[in-house]
Amino acid sequence: MKSIIGLIVALLSILGGAVFTLSAQSSHATEAILYKNPNCGCCENYADYLRDHGYKVTVKPTHELSAMSREHGVPDELQGCHLGLIDGYVVSGHVPVSIVDRLLKERPAIKGVTLAGMPLGSPGMGGKKNEPWKIYAVGEGEPKLYATE
Repeated sequence: MKSIIGLIVALLSILGGAVFTLSAQSSHATEAILYKNPNCGCCENYADYLRDHGYKVTVKPTHELSAMSREHGVPDELQGCHLGLIDGYVVSGHVPVSIVDRLLKERPAIKGVTLAGMPLGSPGMGGKKNEPWKIYAVGEGEPKLYATE
């Protein structure tokens, strides 16, 4: 009987620790600011996608998206339809969260990443993916391929 009670106490202790860990993680969500054109719905979908993956997203409408993207090192031909600022990095366009997470984990010496345009099937966009997405690293110098997904 004592061993069963000991086992129950141990399990409750483990579960209590797990609940504490989960609540601590959720209270420290990575913050993201997402700049978008005021009438763009897919940008709102992308913000929801990030939220669904644990990011705390603030959406800020702007009519200066292209200029802001250039200021953050994203060349015109590689700009996405919105601009995210996440933990010191630029994330332009519908970049999959797996790539954002990789960026934040690896912390390379770049300004950020971009998925140009509005590719079908990408996070926040409708439709079916019809080709691999090329995500580029941007910063000083020429953009370089960061990932293909």
